[in-house]
Formats: sequence, structure tokens, C-alpha cells
Amino acid sequence: MNATRPHPYRPMTAPSSSSGDGGRWAPLYRQPGILVTNEAFVIAGRRFPIRDLSNLRTARGPQDRLTMRSVLVAVGALAVVGLALGATGDFTHQGPIVYLVLVAAAFVPIALVGIGRRLRPRPWELWGDFRGMTVLLFSSDEERQYGQVTRAILRAQEFERMGGVEAPVASIIPW
Repeated sequence: MNATRPHPYRPMTAPSSSSGDGGRWAPLYRQPGILVTNEAFVIAGRRFPIRDLSNLRTARGPQDRLTMRSVLVAVGALAVVGLALGATGDFTHQGPIVYLVLVAAAFVPIALVGIGRRLRPRPWELWGDFRGMTVLLFSSDEERQYGQVTRAILRAQEFERMGGVEAPVASIIPW
């Protein structure tokens, strides 16, 4: 085999015991628990035939609950400090410690939002229509993995639209 010469993409024959479909497939993406082939998208034991998927779209999942709750607690603490300062009525005779506490209480919600979004990002979600129902097909908080799975499904759909034939340009050996 010549390593410098590109070879056309050819599907592999799947062992019937591992995939259950007994047909021809080409693994477009494979990670533990996730498999995208020309015929199906399999995730966590659920099998979605590519021909039955349509209207794919991307969405962002909800913010992490812990992050949102900590922000609400910090904002509540800021409100309590503000009310305590307002109860005295005279802001000119407050000591510097009170203003330092007020600034710290205002900084905490901003820091929590930044840290929470960094440590617990909103998940990327792939939604699509499957046999007449809108279904969450895939969700990941890693943008790179989400993009790889989505591209693999789109490639499988293109393969299906072409009737299972390779793209003519992709199968040409230029030399």
C-alpha cells in the first residue's frame, strides 16, 4: 500500500453481531456510546436511521442550576446589604468598611456568573424530527464533540440523499 497516494472512501462491512443491521456501513464518527454510520445514528443504545431524521437544528441548553442558584443568592445578599445601608438613611457618615462590603457584594454575582459559565457551560443540543416527532438527538457541553457528531450526521444524510453512492469528486484519484 502506498502511503502517499490517497484511496477512495469505501464503506466497510459491519459484523452482524455488533451492529445488528447486517448491512454495509461506514463509521463516520465513533466514540464510546456514540456511533454515526451512513445508515444510522446510535447513541446510548437508541438507534435513529438516517433516512428518518429531518429538520436538524442546533440549540443551547439551559444554564446549570447550581450556577443560577448561586447568582440568585449573591444578588439577594447584595439586596440585603443595600437595604441595611438604606435603613440608616445617612450615607455620608458610613465608614469605608461598609462601602468595601457593598463593592464585594456587587462583585460576587459577577464572579459567580463568570466562574459558573466556565466550569459548567451550557450544553449544545441537536434537535431533529424523527418519524413525525421533534426529538433531542444529542447533547454535549463540549463544543468540539458536538460539532464532530453533527458534521458526521450531515455527511450521512448527504450520502443517503445521493442514494448511497459516493460523491464523484470525492472518489476521484487525481494522479
